[in-house]
Amino acid sequence: MTNITVDGRLLEVDDSDNLLQVLLGLGEDLPYFCWHPELGSVGACRQCAVVQYMNEDDKRGRVVMSCMTAITEGAIFSVQGEKASNFRTSVIENLMLNHPHDCPVCEEGGECHLQDMTIMAGHRDRQYRHLKTTFRNQYLGPFIGHEMNRCITCYRCVRYYQDYAGGDDLSAFASRDRIYFGRSADGVLENEFAGNLVEVCPTGVFTDKILSAHYTRKWDLQSAPAVCTGCSLGCNITVSERYGQLRRIHNRYNGEVNGYFLCDRGRFGAEYVNSDDRIPYCGIRNTDGIYEANSAKNTLVHVGALLRDAKTIIGIGSPRASLEANFVLRTLVGEDNFYSGLSGPEAEIGSLLLSVLKSNIKTPSLAQVEDFDAILILGEDTTNHAPRLALSLRQAVRNEAKNLARDARIPLWADAAVRKLAQDARSPMFILTSSDDRLDDVGIPSRLNPDDIALAGFSIAEAINSHAANDDADNDSRINIASIVEALTNASKPLIVTGSSSSSPEIVKAAINVANALAKHNDNTGLIICTDEANTLAVVSLGEKSLPEAGAAADVAIVLENDLFQRFADAAMEDWLEHVTNLIVIDSLDNSLSSRSDVVLPAATFAEAQGTYINNEGRAQRSFGAFKPKGDIAPSWDWLLRLCHGQDLLQDVQHIDELLRTIAEILPELALIVNAAPDAGFRDHGQKIARMTHRQSGRTAMLADVSVHEPKQPEDDNSALTYSMEGANQAAPGSLRAFTWSPGWNSNQSINKFQDEISGHLQDGDPGIKLFTGSSAVAHFVSDKSGPGSGNIRIRVVPRWHIFGSDELSNKSQAIRSLAPSPYALLNPNTAENLNVQTGDALKLDSGDAPSLPVSIEDNVPDGCVICPVLETTRAYLHLSDGVLSKDDDWTAPDGQEDVIVSDRRP
Repeated sequence: MTNITVDGRLLEVDDSDNLLQVLLGLGEDLPYFCWHPELGSVGACRQCAVVQYMNEDDKRGRVVMSCMTAITEGAIFSVQGEKASNFRTSVIENLMLNHPHDCPVCEEGGECHLQDMTIMAGHRDRQYRHLKTTFRNQYLGPFIGHEMNRCITCYRCVRYYQDYAGGDDLSAFASRDRIYFGRSADGVLENEFAGNLVEVCPTGVFTDKILSAHYTRKWDLQSAPAVCTGCSLGCNITVSERYGQLRRIHNRYNGEVNGYFLCDRGRFGAEYVNSDDRIPYCGIRNTDGIYEANSAKNTLVHVGALLRDAKTIIGIGSPRASLEANFVLRTLVGEDNFYSGLSGPEAEIGSLLLSVLKSNIKTPSLAQVEDFDAILILGEDTTNHAPRLALSLRQAVRNEAKNLARDARIPLWADAAVRKLAQDARSPMFILTSSDDRLDDVGIPSRLNPDDIALAGFSIAEAINSHAANDDADNDSRINIASIVEALTNASKPLIVTGSSSSSPEIVKAAINVANALAKHNDNTGLIICTDEANTLAVVSLGEKSLPEAGAAADVAIVLENDLFQRFADAAMEDWLEHVTNLIVIDSLDNSLSSRSDVVLPAATFAEAQGTYINNEGRAQRSFGAFKPKGDIAPSWDWLLRLCHGQDLLQDVQHIDELLRTIAEILPELALIVNAAPDAGFRDHGQKIARMTHRQSGRTAMLADVSVHEPKQPEDDNSALTYSMEGANQAAPGSLRAFTWSPGWNSNQSINKFQDEISGHLQDGDPGIKLFTGSSAVAHFVSDKSGPGSGNIRIRVVPRWHIFGSDELSNKSQAIRSLAPSPYALLNPNTAENLNVQTGDALKLDSGDAPSLPVSIEDNVPDGCVICPVLETTRAYLHLSDGVLSKDDDWTAPDGQEDVIVSDRRP
């Protein structure tokens, strides 16, 4: 620690930070633009000026940029002095010369960092009276709007996009007062994390098109802390509503999970909440096979009678439903009759993950991932399957650059200097996947089919254990086993990353072996296993069985938020449905399974309901709804709890807090879920926590066209949150904080006021709690070296995830769907020759009802496999590890489709 003096106050501070970060961490209000906690300092905007004095006798001092000033013992600074204040005021006035006066119509109004800093710097009146420099805006895709005239040239956007997120299609053009931030030509921004520009930009240059389409003022939004359900990572989000519609998803800071950033699927993929495909009311199919709308009361009576008369009742859970809903379903049907609803590979990989979390192998958080200095990715397409992890991995490869900077005594916050010193120096990251990976530019890629990836993993583990590489595996020219082993064993913190994107439990077993071998000699070894859905771990914790055996009959089958047609081939589903007398579906969106049901109960989405989700590191997090659902729509756990009460089950459970305590009592390994967030009894100085800001315009105007009388706000009996502006917020714990605001700080930069240190943990601890601990060794697995069948048409079918199009729910969002790829079969020339196909032909899985896949041929595809996208039409067929493929001679290209689209973000 180092002693400095600021405006006459003697302070003891951390000398590893720059002056701006130190002052912000101390709660000082000092304006800035170009600096960002994750981007470091470049001193571009000149807004954070302070005066530094040589010694106590120096009365004049000199102006310095606090973001570029190191902390030294005895240094003396002035923040509030006239010289520093006048300098900052002049800077902001110059920045505002060409800025339009469009705050009343700007999407950023009310959450604008520029507004905050202008007031903080003391600038009010514009003296410049001449023409302003103006620009033409660009089309940047369905997610982000562009208003270049609002730019203040802070360079945050390109530094984030290029340096942090790895994008290359957004740049700074021209010079002086003509600098332009955009693409070389109109087109969709290609980076999967481009949406963060909306929050990174301190003005309104980059705006949220989803919000703009049904715009409302930021201060009029009703918000709630929630958990993203787009993948298994459990990123924290703020979900906001107005007039009973979801309006926006914003990043919610969690120092252990997503930090400051989200992926574009998580940010823009929740439009399905407002979909016309929502199930609005209860339905019962009559004797003529037609659905009839029914009241909730009548439907529950009808279902209750079905349950009482049934001899065989089964329940099929869901990896995207809350833990509470899955547990109540299991209670209703009995543990022996509960099925997870996962496909075979999904269920097996989920069980493997659960065993790892209970072992001595560490599963790091996304924040901890950035500290690892050697990484091996086995068969996992992180960018498309678990996107936010890919962003953390991209930062981890910079650890070698940081080491070089430390040796050269360059502070890590001096971002430009560190990058210039490092050039292309990176920590090793080996990527063993079947198709091109977006991380290839910072890693060492090898393209292998899934069987060879698994074999390579087992060989690496064997080499680590025996301190010698396997000769047979090391002779493979596509991969250097010895170099991987050397890098992992010499690393201080090695990390293994794998998951279910390849639908191969063998790859996951191989990754576990590698981590286990490393952990014997290095306690800092980490292993990450990604799964397909947000709550896979929760549903696996409740039951090991995935689906009833083929031909098993059931009088009543209750399916919870799970379109089984997305997981199993149509023929298999049709066969199963023939053996089910009464099918009851609880879901939010109409789908193939709900259309076949006898009874449907409308479920609330994550934006309307409270629930607990357990991410892939075993972290339980509570998600809260921003608004009450309409009509009879209710949380799935609420429907099932009412059905339980009708069957004399869980009679003592009337509230979600009682339900959580019941789960903790019955399932001891999940006992800590009650600590994931405060219960409904929590109060801050006697008040509940407000979902609306204190600046909310008032409720009457919302329905003035209907009635001028102010309606009573709905009450939330299930949580400590209110559906109004009445209540506390400033001292709310992070798991309940619906928005961040501090006097003078209306933008998302106000999060600085709620952290224990800048870019650190939240002051009251980050939301969520890790459930599983263990010290026992994980099982050792033996390689199954029997590859796919031999012959001309026995080919390995490899699923390929796409960030846009592969997730079932987000694909219901129009903007996401517009970027989803078309079906395709990607293979190399040798495999194409074996199958007697060429570009322009189509392949078909020999499953009768499988879709046709137009052929695309690329040299870098591994031999012996066909890569197919995970889409709504193909998902069910890609759980097969290998299949019989044949040329579809009857296929013709759809009108207007000239080329096969195999990548996201098409122009």
